[in-house]
Formats: sequence, structure tokens, C-alpha cells
Amino acid sequence: MAAQIQLPLDPPHPARPQSNLRALQKRAPVHRVSTGAGDPAWLVTGYQEIKVLLADPRLGRSHPDPANAARSGDSALLDGPRGDYATEHQWIATMRTRLQPFFSAGQVKAMRPGVEAVTRGLLDRMAEAGPPADLAGALALPLPREVIGDLLGVPAEERGLLEEWTTAVSDTGDRQRSTAGLVDLHRYGLDLVTRKRARPGRDVISGLCQDGTLADDEVAQLAMGVLFAGYETTAAALSIGTALLLDDRDQWEALRADPGASPLVAEESVRVASRLLRPVVRYAREDVEVAGVTLGRGELVMLDIYAANHDESIFSDPDGFDSVRADNPHLCFGFGLRYCIGAPLARLELQVAFSQLVRRFPHMRMTTPAGGLTARPASFAALPTSIPVTW
Repeated sequence: MAAQIQLPLDPPHPARPQSNLRALQKRAPVHRVSTGAGDPAWLVTGYQEIKVLLADPRLGRSHPDPANAARSGDSALLDGPRGDYATEHQWIATMRTRLQPFFSAGQVKAMRPGVEAVTRGLLDRMAEAGPPADLAGALALPLPREVIGDLLGVPAEERGLLEEWTTAVSDTGDRQRSTAGLVDLHRYGLDLVTRKRARPGRDVISGLCQDGTLADDEVAQLAMGVLFAGYETTAAALSIGTALLLDDRDQWEALRADPGASPLVAEESVRVASRLLRPVVRYAREDVEVAGVTLGRGELVMLDIYAANHDESIFSDPDGFDSVRADNPHLCFGFGLRYCIGAPLARLELQVAFSQLVRRFPHMRMTTPAGGLTARPASFAALPTSIPVTW
């Protein structure tokens, strides 16, 4: 059957819901589409269907014929097949086993003083520079970059290059730039592994090097995976959360009165941040039946987490930003087999950032409405190009 629906449906925006996607979601939970790269795919928009498929081992990131696999776009890392088809499940198990100890509850709790210090330092610099300021450039982008940099043991003076390369990798419209960024990122990862083997520190890469069972290439792959996963998605949640809080004075004042509510604000920010992120890419390893539709072996399946997180059957007022939403079973961190190992750290960063921000700048306000913000184009995360504020 020929694809009738052309993606993307709506341009992502920090403050506007995707109305065309909502209309599509109401028609059915699974749709035949043509991707931005012109390839056929299945787009899944129902919450329950996406939750089941996220945990289904019959879907993966690898493909038996990667050179001819359908793609969602031109990002070398995010829009097409990745990994070895024969060993994908084994590699996932290895990855989780090796990385889980660095993100345990005890380890993340021990990271809190460091995250608080980084946040405080960023806010100090913003205060010293004085208003106006760009909250995206002053806090939302550098906080996850610095935290992940500390975690991996990346020298401070080299972290700007990592941001440059991760931005290039996520470019969905320029395959050459994305591929070059991926090569640069992996080459840097290997160089860092070599340095850590010679002079280990108290960081994730040094710990992985000491494991004894991982080759340099595998350590670099794990480390750069942590870097990429821990940067843009956290930055997206912090960007959109602060923007929408500042756009609704009542919610800003409520958090100011009770900074202890920051965990709820963080969770809602993660849910709403899915409007800035592209659908999750998977390939069917065998025929999979879902909602009366057969996803054929080798076909591209796109799981629209934004649609899931705004499903009216699960969330009340799904298009609204409710900073005290108590029932919030969003799927931004995945579900089942591939649930995000770094979710506890992302939550910690967001909670610390929101609670410190309202205390330090109680009278902060945006100088443009959230609806006037612009989003970074052709990227995995359509982050706001700036969040102009004053105080």
C-alpha cells in the first residue's frame, strides 16, 4: 500500500502543540507514512501501542541490510540503522551491565553536590553579567554538558568541541555533516580512552577501561553514547520547562513558594519536551502485529513519543503545561528493555536547576512570549535558539 501521509506533519515548537499529529492520532494508532527522506515507514501514535513496542525485543535499531534500509532523515546516528544485526541484543545487555553501576541510586545521590555546584556556578556567572540574558545559553545547554563532561572525565577546555560535534551528528538534513560529526566524535572518544588507560581518574571512562573485558572501541562507543543521550534531551526538558514556567506567572510563583515541588516540574518538563524530539526509530526484526496492522520484517517503525505523551486517553489536558501534574506516566525515558539508564541523573539535573533558578532569580521574566520563541532547525532536538530573560 502506498504511503498517503508525508512527514513531518508539524514543525516542532517549544510552545505550540502539533495539531496535525493530534488529528492523525484520533484516526488510528498506526499509520503508513513517507518519511522526510522519502522512504516508506510505519508511524505509531497511540500511547498503549508505543509502550508495548518500546519493550518488544522484535523491534531494534539494527537492520539485516543496512545499506538499503528505509531512513527517517539524514542524521548518521539517529535516522537509520545502527549496530550489528546478529549481536544487537547481546550488545544491549553488555551496555546495560557495564553502565548501570555508574547510574545507580547511590551513585546519582552522590552526584547531587557536584550538580548543585555546577548549577550555582552557571547562575553566578549569569548574575555577574547582569540582565538581559539568554537562559538557553546560560543554563539549559551548559548544565547537562558540564555534568556529562564531569561524569565522563572530559577536560573542561575540550567540552565545546563535543557540543559542536553532537550538534553536527544530530543534523537531520545534511548527511555529510552528520557523518563527519560522528567520525569526529568517535575519534575523540578513542583518544580519550587512550588517555584514561594511561592516567585513570574517577570517571566513567576510566571505570570502563578498568573493566578488563571491553576493547577501546567498545569503551569509546559506550562513552559517546552516554554523552549524546545525556545532553540534548536534558537540555530540551530544561529549555522548555523554564520557558513555559516563565510564560505562566502563576506556575512560576507556585514553584517559587514551594521549590520542593521541583520533581513534579521536572517530570512535566520531560513530558512536554517530547514536542521538541523526533520519533524513535526502530526496525522490525520479524513480522509484528499491532492494532490490527502487520509491521513487516525489515520495515522502519517510528514511535512518536510526543504523540504518546499527549494521548488524551492517558493525560488530562495533554497540550497544557501543568507543573504539578501528579499522574504523569510519560514515555520520554522509554520503557522495558531500553529504558534510559541515565534517567535518574537527568531528573536530578532538572530538579536542581528549577529549585535553584526560582530561589536565585525570583523576579525573572521572559522578554518575549513563549509563542515567539524559535526552534533550532534540522536537528534531533528542536531546542529554542534562545530564551531571552531579564530580572
